[in-house]
Amino acid sequence: MRIFRILFFKELKAYFFSPFGWLILAFAALMQGFVLTEALEAFSDQAQRENLVFVTFSSPLFWFYFFVLFPVLTMRLFSEESRSGTLEGLLTAPVQTWQVVLSKFSASYLTFLILWIPAFFHFYLFTILTDVPPPFSKGEVGGAMIAIALMGLLFTACGCLASALTSSQIIAGLVCLGLLLVHFFLGAVTNIFGDTIPAAPLFEFVSSQNHLRDLTRGLVDTRPIAYYLSTTAFFLFLTYHLLDFRRWKP
Repeated sequence: MRIFRILFFKELKAYFFSPFGWLILAFAALMQGFVLTEALEAFSDQAQRENLVFVTFSSPLFWFYFFVLFPVLTMRLFSEESRSGTLEGLLTAPVQTWQVVLSKFSASYLTFLILWIPAFFHFYLFTILTDVPPPFSKGEVGGAMIAIALMGLLFTACGCLASALTSSQIIAGLVCLGLLLVHFFLGAVTNIFGDTIPAAPLFEFVSSQNHLRDLTRGLVDTRPIAYYLSTTAFFLFLTYHLLDFRRWKP
């Protein structure tokens, strides 16, 4: 575990001991403010069927910047080290491949979670700055944060795999974004073609939009949790074996 901690803090410092991480944090906080403002304007214009939290985290602007975060956070993890030649040195050092994969994944995922601290406080600023009762409950905010954390697990793992596939950060970012868009549109198939098509339950099961809606309503189901944990493990498994192949390739 000592080697894992060293690698983990090394990756974490790369985010927050440089302007890179703080720029991402500023971008995320700015966009979170925009989507909340957009949702409040929608509520002021007309009554909404869904709660404020779901409306905030289901707008097209939210999904735009949410998907952009993962390529930005993960594209350099393996590709930059591969380009500079330091990855080979790391893989030939007395460290386990799983330590390299998990340390990079954990650092990028923790950074992702930190990005959502401003969003959490944005909702409670509403109650501090106004005398109006908040149009949401603590459970709705908590459910949304759980959904975002679960999606972050899978999408960060996708970014790790994409970064391990190439030595180009740009290509790694595009591959990651492509994987996320495929996942998003698979979940939207029933919205486009209806729920009578074959395999409609499967498409609804993988839908991040449905998971977000259910959790913001307080509907906690263990199946989506198992889905995100298992698919995250699968992508990390692929990343591990890809790096392990490069490690032992003659």
